[in-house]
Amino acid sequence: MEREVRAALYARCSTHDKGQDPELQLSPLREYCQRRGLTIAGEYVDNGISGIKDRRPQLDRLMEAARKRQIDLILVWKLDRFGRSLKQLVTALDELSGLGVGFISYQDNLDLTTPQGRLMFHIIGAMAEFERELIRERVKAGLDNAKRKGKRLGRKPLAPVMAEKVHDLRKEGLSYRTIARKLELSVGSVHKTLSLSGSSSIAFN
Repeated sequence: MEREVRAALYARCSTHDKGQDPELQLSPLREYCQRRGLTIAGEYVDNGISGIKDRRPQLDRLMEAARKRQIDLILVWKLDRFGRSLKQLVTALDELSGLGVGFISYQDNLDLTTPQGRLMFHIIGAMAEFERELIRERVKAGLDNAKRKGKRLGRKPLAPVMAEKVHDLRKEGLSYRTIARKLELSVGSVHKTLSLSGSSSIAFN
């Protein structure tokens, strides 16, 4: 007797998908489960939530169900419905792989339970690493270019009058945070101003 495979369906419609019904994604996924004899253990829908948001309540619930081994397989309409970025997608799929939970993207014809699907996952991972390297190179090139042009990097120093106020308040025994609040500055700016004058030896309160 074959073991029951518990499948979870995930759908997301963003604020940009005007008038789109999650059923357009869920209906073919249900039919797919029926054809393959999969048991639908739950449906998770994030409606009106942009893909770039860090927190998606239903996706969080879905991943928690996977960690508790309450499901064996996750089905989505397309990869872009599941991952907000290539990096996040690879991280999530890698976690699911470690948990022994399968993953299928219907429209992309991607099934990580098959050797071909696992190969595609490694290709996606390589692409994510390539993307990260490109970003690092662009940032480094931008910083090097700014330095060559003599641009100051980081926070600008405070005006002399404001810097003097910072020192006066510190001499009165006020903490960095209190000084920052009184002068409407960041704690970092206060710390940097005092450090430049050699006052950083005073304990941070």
